Amino acid sequence: MRNKGLIIGLTIIVSALCIYFLTFTFISRRVQNDAVVYATKNGQVNQQQRQHYLDSVWRAPVTSLLGVDYTYRDVRSSELGLGLDLKGGMHMTLEVSPVEIVRAMSGNSKDPRFNRAMEQAQTAQKANPSTPFTTLFAQAYRDVAPGDNLARIFANTTNKSRGIDINSTNEKVLGAIDKEVEEAIDRSFNILRTRIDKFGTSQPSIQRVKGTGRIQVELPGVDNPDRVRKLLQGQAKLEFWEVWRQDEFGPYLQQLDQALIAKEKTATPATAAAGAMATATDSVAAKGDSTSLASQLANKKAAATAKADSTKPQQNSVLARLFTMPIPGQLGVNLRDTARMNAILRSQEARAILPPNLTLLWSVKPEIIEGQEYLKLNAIRKTPGTEAPLGGEVVADARQDYDQGGRPEVSMAMNPSGAKKWQRMTGANIGRQVGIVLDDYVYSDPVVQSEIAGGNTSISGNFSIEEAQDLSNVLKAGKLPAPTRIVEEAVVGPSLGQEAINQGLYSSLAGLLIIMAFMALYYGRAGLVADAALLFNSFLILGVLAQFSFALTLPGIAGLILVFASSVDANVLIFERIREELDHGLTLQDAIAKGYSRAFSAIFDSNVTTLIIALILFIFGTGPVQNFAVTLLIGIFTSFLSAVYISRLIIEWLVKGKEVSKMTFSTFLSRKLFNNLNFDIVGKRKIAYAFSAAFIVIGFVLMAIQGGPNLGVDFRGGRAYVVDFAKPEVASDVREAVTASFQGAGTEVKTFGNANRLRITTGYLADDESVVADKKVENALLAGLKKYGADNPQIRSTSKVGATIADDIKRTSVLSLGLTLLGIFIYVLFRFEKWQYSMAAVVALFHDALLVIACFPIARLFGLNYEMDQIFVAAVLTIIGFSMNDTVVIYDRIREYLRENPKLTFAQVVNPALNSTFSRTMITFTTLFLVVLVLYIFGGETLRSFSFAMLVGIIFGTYSSLFIATPIILDTYGRKEARERGTDMSTQISDDVDAPKLSKATV
Repeated sequence: MRNKGLIIGLTIIVSALCIYFLTFTFISRRVQNDAVVYATKNGQVNQQQRQHYLDSVWRAPVTSLLGVDYTYRDVRSSELGLGLDLKGGMHMTLEVSPVEIVRAMSGNSKDPRFNRAMEQAQTAQKANPSTPFTTLFAQAYRDVAPGDNLARIFANTTNKSRGIDINSTNEKVLGAIDKEVEEAIDRSFNILRTRIDKFGTSQPSIQRVKGTGRIQVELPGVDNPDRVRKLLQGQAKLEFWEVWRQDEFGPYLQQLDQALIAKEKTATPATAAAGAMATATDSVAAKGDSTSLASQLANKKAAATAKADSTKPQQNSVLARLFTMPIPGQLGVNLRDTARMNAILRSQEARAILPPNLTLLWSVKPEIIEGQEYLKLNAIRKTPGTEAPLGGEVVADARQDYDQGGRPEVSMAMNPSGAKKWQRMTGANIGRQVGIVLDDYVYSDPVVQSEIAGGNTSISGNFSIEEAQDLSNVLKAGKLPAPTRIVEEAVVGPSLGQEAINQGLYSSLAGLLIIMAFMALYYGRAGLVADAALLFNSFLILGVLAQFSFALTLPGIAGLILVFASSVDANVLIFERIREELDHGLTLQDAIAKGYSRAFSAIFDSNVTTLIIALILFIFGTGPVQNFAVTLLIGIFTSFLSAVYISRLIIEWLVKGKEVSKMTFSTFLSRKLFNNLNFDIVGKRKIAYAFSAAFIVIGFVLMAIQGGPNLGVDFRGGRAYVVDFAKPEVASDVREAVTASFQGAGTEVKTFGNANRLRITTGYLADDESVVADKKVENALLAGLKKYGADNPQIRSTSKVGATIADDIKRTSVLSLGLTLLGIFIYVLFRFEKWQYSMAAVVALFHDALLVIACFPIARLFGLNYEMDQIFVAAVLTIIGFSMNDTVVIYDRIREYLRENPKLTFAQVVNPALNSTFSRTMITFTTLFLVVLVLYIFGGETLRSFSFAMLVGIIFGTYSSLFIATPIILDTYGRKEARERGTDMSTQISDDVDAPKLSKATV
């Protein structure tokens, strides 16, 4: 073997690195076990004490490697992590809204044509989620204001630095907007990363989705989803505003109250009842938090004076029915009435009467008085669309602290410019209140006692420690340039994570043991060498995952099992070649050398086609699909190294030693298996064509009868919940119970693994991606499950896919399939130099995909109801890779026969080539089928759809390699070749692998 020294050196270096990084994983497990021992008393683990132990060693050295001390924090950052599906946690995809960026660049223009174009662009975005918003806005503006120049809207002092003036063309303005949107997404990414880094979870992941305004976040181990949503979605727009005194804004409220009373009197009873109902059912939810104090500002509640009370509407008025907070001088609304109050503030009467610079904002947290929750309204001197006198950009530092009473607060330090503005603002408002507003919710409205110099202040009040920490983090990270919304979300409970660990571990070990046992039984001593290479390959994959801080996930484990099978496939190709050479009379050493040499091209081509698929999955896939692709990518390179080079090093070492006589490549089970095959495979091609066509037609007709494909949440949008019950429940009964709560929206309920676990999927409010809608759907689910209260239903995991991202997933799935087929077409054309080979391969692969899709509606006839989701797409592409590998091996053998027998035609070598590779085809089929069968049985419900698609795909992929791909070449290139030679193709087809027409060197 050439370059043996280089291979050995590279193997040693890679192995040493893998050992080094995997060591951190073992050290981390040891520290965690020590924490459990420390916290265990009387057989029970105190989780608080366990966490206290881990916190105490977070920054303390826990090990020393190569003379370097590592803290527990260092160890956790370098260990082989577990994904959300194995550990529990939260996955989110956030989208940065470009709408607010465009509005800000326009200076919040009130131009009616601009606003109409913005509305049209937002509507168009829902129908065309993949089209950039700026493109849709440009189209809408051309429709609304044909011939008008955008510079008229965007030429302002702020945009002058961006190169926009009154003479700028529309193309230049749009270019500047696109650049600003892209920079805003980058800033949002960096700000969110800073917030996440300070959140405290181990091995968080945040990455931009290329080509979109989306950011993916994974937080393993988090158990407070609401806290995470608030942390990531809060824009952190901090503002300091002056506040109206009650005697100043009171008369306006009195006028508004009189107008509402007059409106009530003129309304008919039916109209009044309808209006009351409309406001009562308003779904707008107000956030809550109690009024808080700023440091160096004395808190001075409004005195309960007659003057203050005179500003409050009388009890027989409309507003008095809402302002029921029992604190004199304060305007507070019962939490249940906030929606009605919002409706009044949005009414025509309020817009006509209240001054434009009077903005009523809610406090961020309710006050609990006599068992009732009340939310205070604060009168802020703010004109919509104007900048605050002082903004959050002046905050230089923020930290969680405690006030004099020991309550958590947030201390802020301002930069010099902010300190001067703060000093002027407090000096001008002595004796008055100043409102500290974050994301349009009031955190404080303290009374200024004196001018404040130095720029130091604080926000204190009814915070928990976590709330104060999160608030300080977002203030320190800075304001997001635009709001973000959650378009995809998944929350996995720890219990499901532990089950997934067990399922993944069992399926991986079972698959590995099956492959190793089969190889040893079939190839004898050579099979044991392949097993050693396989174990080394597993070690390399885990080591590389740890080196690059990739997390191991359940789809990753599925990829790992498939890598095992593909690694064995390479050894099967080599060993089958060696056996052929031994049958031809070569010595053992010569047969080994020639076997590795002849198998190399087929192995190389197979790995390249798989690499194409893995790269496409990595680029276009998200979440679980991308994790699958990462494992597959790593496995391609490690398998090539272990199967082609490491196994050869071991075999050559054994052959040179005293064990040469014991080196075997077959056993009593395999010695005569598949010998002297003489199948007329291509002669059955027309039967195969008819069978495939009939199967596909039946499958797609059934799909149409069943109402279309059974798409998962990934493709249709919606929300899914995994719910545990105390005892098994009938899925159809539960569906009937929850459908009414979901207002008749499409709902699917099915058993998910255990008999007492159901997965409930609904399209209710699928188009609404807001947090309010999330809560509304969850409440509807709980309301529907009320009848099962005795069974104590528990939501174990949730997932959400917005309508826009579902459309994108469908688009990228189709694109992935198309690019895969195109990439394979080009590569096969490059390697085999005839377009008929490429065309036949692509047709056969597309045929495989259609057969797998057709199997799903057919399976529903037998009660197997599997969804088509992102993982299904990964399965289809993996099947394409498996089928292509098989096809490439056959192509390679045909090319070899034709090169060694130049006088023979394609028709004369096609059957011998198919028969001579039949043993490899069946061995690879058997090993992979058994491995995927184990995955199907033990891999858990999450991978059931994937493994079912793989099972049928392996069968049809093997079938298409034999009966579809190569026969198509015969019917195209073979006929053309026969016509050119003036012969009858049908008389040249041989079904004899040892046909005398083939050269002796080949047979």
